[in-house]
Amino acid sequence: MNIYEIRQDMRARHTRISDYNLRVVYYARVSTDKYDQLHSLEAQKAYFENLLARNPNWTFVRGYVDEGLTGTKIDKRDSFIEMMRDAKRGKFDLICTKEVSRFARNTLDSLSCTRELLTYGVAVLFENDNLNTIDEDCDFRLTTMASLAQEESRKTSERLKFGFRESVKKGTVLGNDSIWGYRKEKGKLVIVPEEAEMVRTIFDLYANENLGVRAIAKILSDSGLRNTNGNPFSFSTIKGILVNPKYKGFYCGSKTHKVHFLSNEIAYVPKDE
Repeated sequence: MNIYEIRQDMRARHTRISDYNLRVVYYARVSTDKYDQLHSLEAQKAYFENLLARNPNWTFVRGYVDEGLTGTKIDKRDSFIEMMRDAKRGKFDLICTKEVSRFARNTLDSLSCTRELLTYGVAVLFENDNLNTIDEDCDFRLTTMASLAQEESRKTSERLKFGFRESVKKGTVLGNDSIWGYRKEKGKLVIVPEEAEMVRTIFDLYANENLGVRAIAKILSDSGLRNTNGNPFSFSTIKGILVNPKYKGFYCGSKTHKVHFLSNEIAYVPKDE
């Protein structure tokens, strides 16, 4: 019985999707690689594996998992792309996922992907939303829920931008603290004396001795100086130190911005801003 025959049978006999013999997979995703989010991912995986194992009519095929990736675009989600490819190859009949926002936060992607899956004879069950793409009114409900998920993604993007702007106004250093010669304490850069001497040496050799970056790298290596991994300092590391305005006492955050929260296109903010 294919997915369209199941739809007719469900309508005629008032049955549920769980009453049919299907090959089932699940899709799980979290949008950050922080520990608490990865813990959430493990919870998603455990939940679906238990759910599918409890249903005697369903044959569990596998799970598809994307970690630390955004939901606004699907082209960077390798497991999602693999899942779509396997659906086209007829490897399963049903995808279980937690909710619409886990599947995609882009309304167009949500609709186009679920419609494409139906052409392959594959339905999607959004567990928390009680939404099944096999239902005839699914398009309307999915459009509404996907639009809400997309709007929440936009609001999150705006909140992050606002937070970054306020942090910069307060002089808080954003990003990681992997900058040689400094450590970050309460949002401020504090000089590390034992590393600072090497930084001063680099600038002295470059500015006063007129040495190039490769020559400086050799001098540091011959002196036994190593980076945090125990390796000689590379050309790119030394060049990065020389061009980094933080060593002049200047800091500027948010020098770039996304053109649109659904786009990966990055634009530089004018310097006077």
